[in-house]
Amino acid sequence: MANLVMKEVSKLYPSGALALCKVNLEVSDKEFIAVIGAEKSGKTTLLRVIAGLDEATSGQIIIGDRDMTGVPPKDRDIAMIFRNDTLYPSINVYENMAYGLKMRKFPQAAIDARVKAAAEILGLTEVLNRKPKALTAAQRQRVALGRAIAREPKLYLLDDPIAGLDDSLKAQMRSVIVNLQARVEGTFIYATKNVNEALTMATRIVVLREGVVQQVDTPANLYDYPANAYVALLVGSPAINLLSGAELCEEDGALVAAYKGVKFVLSPKVAQRISDKASYVGTGKKVIIGIRPEDIIWGSGAKAAVSATEEADGKLYAECALSGDVSLLALAPAGVNKGDEVSICPDGDRLYIFDGQTRLTILQRDDGYTPTGYADADVVPMAYDEEEGLKTSLKPQPAAKKKKR
Repeated sequence: MANLVMKEVSKLYPSGALALCKVNLEVSDKEFIAVIGAEKSGKTTLLRVIAGLDEATSGQIIIGDRDMTGVPPKDRDIAMIFRNDTLYPSINVYENMAYGLKMRKFPQAAIDARVKAAAEILGLTEVLNRKPKALTAAQRQRVALGRAIAREPKLYLLDDPIAGLDDSLKAQMRSVIVNLQARVEGTFIYATKNVNEALTMATRIVVLREGVVQQVDTPANLYDYPANAYVALLVGSPAINLLSGAELCEEDGALVAAYKGVKFVLSPKVAQRISDKASYVGTGKKVIIGIRPEDIIWGSGAKAAVSATEEADGKLYAECALSGDVSLLALAPAGVNKGDEVSICPDGDRLYIFDGQTRLTILQRDDGYTPTGYADADVVPMAYDEEEGLKTSLKPQPAAKKKKR
């Protein structure tokens, strides 16, 4: 079995920088998990700690049925594939793929069988005798994958392995990696800062922010039921509109989110999901309203002026200025141009609401949420201020200057 369990795993550097904070994660055998986050979120550190390349400051790592917390990397039976993984330039593809097996003193017959099987899976049979310099960028990355799968490890850790390729090669390699995982029936943990890449490849996703797990769930659940404003902002392209400093109030029997003079009506479906309404409705307590560009309805609602347009992935988006200085990015119908006067209205069923201070969602899950069966999907992340306070407390304080006598 190649399942992985992480219990309260933390990594604190001598400088006081928090790389990982009490990570709890359960990965099933043959599962494809992605880890996403911005720069310095802890993605690479997470993989390195699992592999044993970096030692965890505290916590426990279990692979299969064995506690691997203090076990050296060579004894963990893990393959780690890095971005732009380096091949040995002086030896051919076959020898590169066989290198790890030779170091482990496998019989030549076993080496030959494994390398040829890996080459067939990855479409490298015709280039086994070539040196790396004679390969394309995509072929070199396939060889790096082949070198890993020839070992038949328990766990595959991939650290943004296709980041250096152009868009067409990335699309090709994404397909290769997904098909590879299905063919070898391996457990894959794939770290990337490309969120769309993760959403299309993984069965579940770990969202990290500066070493702290924000949410672990399926792509669909992360998109529709983000645990906090950070997850909502990270998961989705273009990014969600976040209106910070809004208030909830009741008008004519309906719940309304008011922001700088603009009012958005919440549908009954969203209104009934609000936890602890008494703390938010009519109290002046601040909330953050989230509106995705694709959830804005055209042709009705508030008047707006189109201040800019842009195309992305074959779709047209418009920056729409409402009254005051309120502006929303919206998925626009064809033919919309800068300077147009339009009417837009957010879909009341698709509003997101987060606490203004903690940044945690105040919306309970409903029947649209698909349970995963994993306990980590139900973990509520730390409040924003709590998380920031923790990181501050761990940083070494400058020594007090001695007073001159």
